[in-house]
Amino acid sequence: MLPRAESYDDLIARFRWQIPDQFNIGAATTNAWAVREPDRVAILNRRADGEVEQVTYRRLAHDSDRLASALAARGIARGDRVAILLPQCPQTPVAHAAVYKLGAIAVPLALLFGPDALAYRLSDSGARAVITCAQGLERMADMPQAPASLELIVSIDGESGEAQDFDALVASGEETFAPADTGPDDPALMIYTSGTTGPAKGALHGHRVLLGHLPGVEMPHEFLPRPGDVLWTPADWAWAGGLLNILLPGLLLGVPVVASRTEKFDPEAAYALIERLGVRNTFIPPTALRMMRTVRDPARRFRLDLRTLASGGESLGRETYDWAQAELGLTINEFYGQTECNLVLSSCAAIGVS
Repeated sequence: MLPRAESYDDLIARFRWQIPDQFNIGAATTNAWAVREPDRVAILNRRADGEVEQVTYRRLAHDSDRLASALAARGIARGDRVAILLPQCPQTPVAHAAVYKLGAIAVPLALLFGPDALAYRLSDSGARAVITCAQGLERMADMPQAPASLELIVSIDGESGEAQDFDALVASGEETFAPADTGPDDPALMIYTSGTTGPAKGALHGHRVLLGHLPGVEMPHEFLPRPGDVLWTPADWAWAGGLLNILLPGLLLGVPVVASRTEKFDPEAAYALIERLGVRNTFIPPTALRMMRTVRDPARRFRLDLRTLASGGESLGRETYDWAQAELGLTINEFYGQTECNLVLSSCAAIGVS
């Protein structure tokens, strides 16, 4: 974590990397907090019916242990690739944690992918299993050919065809599971690039990727965590920006993360969500911010308690930067990164870095 600092020079002088010899993302983001504060809220899940469900670290640790055990019983082992084709929902961090605890490699995939893009990534990664939902199953049904490596399909929306029911699979696992003894360099996560200059490539990251991300996450959120902080992004958790800049850092730092299962960004709904869930820290891509600019008088119409607003992934533009200061009373902290080495530059208004 970053030391609290009054200036950038002070921060640089005091900062030191702290990478342990053994580190497992799954254990660190679930079990570590479940031992210390089992009832601490990890996920604030806005369900389809509009109700808000509080998911604790106890539940994340319990369910991911059981899922890891069940996957192991079905032959998924260290080094195997497991695709995670899910929206923002509590099952997504459970799936990620279970895969990491196994010593396997998570391959996050977006539900927006077409059948060809999905088939390519599943085949290229050599995924042995995929954890998905009804929408993902529909996408997979349209694939030109099922990947030869794929042996197990699990759906959070219940048993369907060859897909096993997620809840039943979790229930079949043992209550406790000893996480794999992984070091920071052991592979944990394969995220595919956008394929701008050619076929999409799988960037393979070790367990260290989460620790390496923390300074870059803490900078735009001005020394996260602080009391009352709550994180949210409309970005897909399958994208490096959503997964490594919000979900996993929030779980590691004990900051509640808002999950909202939506397919299309709605600026009015975004303000309402921020108000209702008490969101304090957001990562909102520039395109979404420009849509939010079309909403008149947001500070008057919504009770907003935002502390930080981070943005990246494309050019922000001066107009949007000035709008946030005038309408929201916030300086947007802009950051830059890529799938292969995400979030390597960031501004931080709190210490004058812009």
